[in-house]
Amino acid sequence: MSIALRPQVFYDRAARRGGTGVDERQARQALRDALGERGFLDGADVEERYLVDVAGHRGERPLALLRPQNTGEVSRAMAICHAACIAVVPQGGRTGLAQGQLPRAGEAVLSLERMCAIESVDADAGMATVQAGVILQTLQEHVDPLGFLFPLDLGGRGSCTIGGNIATNAGGNRVIRYGMTRELVIGLEAVLADGTVLDGLTPVIKNNTGPDLKQLFIGSEGVLGVITRAIVRLMPKPAERAVALCCLPDFSAVRSLLRRVRSGLGGELTAFEVMWDSYYSRALRVAGRPPPLAGGHPFYALVEASGTDAAAMTGRVEATLQSAIEGGAVIDAVIAKSAAEIEHLWHLRDISVEVARLMVPLVPFDVSVPVADMEPFVNRLDAAVLALDPRCDTIVFGHVGDGNLHIGVHRLEDRPELFEIIEESVYSLMSEYRGSVSAEHGIGVLKRDFLRHTRSAAEVATMRALKQALDPGASSIRDGSSRRSRLRERAGLFGRRAGTHAFRGVFSSGA
Repeated sequence: MSIALRPQVFYDRAARRGGTGVDERQARQALRDALGERGFLDGADVEERYLVDVAGHRGERPLALLRPQNTGEVSRAMAICHAACIAVVPQGGRTGLAQGQLPRAGEAVLSLERMCAIESVDADAGMATVQAGVILQTLQEHVDPLGFLFPLDLGGRGSCTIGGNIATNAGGNRVIRYGMTRELVIGLEAVLADGTVLDGLTPVIKNNTGPDLKQLFIGSEGVLGVITRAIVRLMPKPAERAVALCCLPDFSAVRSLLRRVRSGLGGELTAFEVMWDSYYSRALRVAGRPPPLAGGHPFYALVEASGTDAAAMTGRVEATLQSAIEGGAVIDAVIAKSAAEIEHLWHLRDISVEVARLMVPLVPFDVSVPVADMEPFVNRLDAAVLALDPRCDTIVFGHVGDGNLHIGVHRLEDRPELFEIIEESVYSLMSEYRGSVSAEHGIGVLKRDFLRHTRSAAEVATMRALKQALDPGASSIRDGSSRRSRLRERAGLFGRRAGTHAFRGVFSSGA
């Protein structure tokens, strides 16, 4: 038996076991024959970009780099690796923030970058069929002149791939209107660990013929199979966007404004992003532009609406904000008057990675909390962190409209052991609020030890059963890395480049 997909969430190590007698040398040659010279590189020839992530963490040099150009080649590569007991690390755009895409020695990286075709657009049905390696921004720009919008949008749009977005069930800036990636997938094709191809590319919305198998792979982070192609949902492109930035006196006002814009804008409400001043003031420094609103207010809300009737929509935005100002929920507001001003307002929210780099070393969090509980949660988080080290500083921002907060805790001392102490203090609060330790970034490696705070033992057992069913050779042997080396590695986040300890691989996705 063997395992070709490393089960990084449900199991911690891919074991080397007796397979069909195919040794590593034979496997290399078989992979080279199956994929050709452009599709196979020995580990010694693999470029650095396949070994690092956006936060500067570095994996180990893999056995090989596999670059298939179609589903058939993915299937053959997986079958060969399965027979030779070679673990495979699927990679998309390598923009993931949970270190899941980094390889370990002896493993094969499977990059979907050559599978980058937009195969078709069905204008009647509002669907597009794409290969997994298509860049998100490429798809957005391809359907725009056709009058469509692919509504998934996030900061890594220029690098992240559709396959990675699906494998991590990416969220982004428009979830409040269009939902997570899961809501945008109509059909899916995936390759299992032994090379079996599951063709679920059925271009119909209504298909009640048993369990919806594509849902197993959406958000699975590459644990259950390699996503190769998908049919995704397209929406009519809004004619206009209205974007406003508001400053607010307290979090009760934030909740009040959210209720007002939901009621006043209805289905036109596209985004509701909130920045605590701890984040906003730093973003102003990073942006280096005149501030649209002065810093120093407790909260800032970025509101976007989009629709077909520009005049009516803008009027509703203005009326809603005026009502909020008169009701005391909003101190001041500015509405963008041009595309450049819209970009300027969104830029403050989109430069979160640059803001985080001002706070090295940083402990990052991507959590979901019910909106009603956000204020007490953040207050308790601050208290817990300051109790550990009074010199810590915290930034908070996120997609408040859908309950997602991004939090960064700045430590003045680069003490690796403090990293996990802070994490445990924060994540231990999640079970009390029925939240999630990962709202959209996935589990990867960074959050593997904290899954217990938001998933029950029964849920984890069910995940293991699914893994065992789709890959019967899966092993539950623990990861061999020591706690010390893991801590040292994780201390490099947004700071100095970490060492060479490798992690489990998944498709990557943007933040």
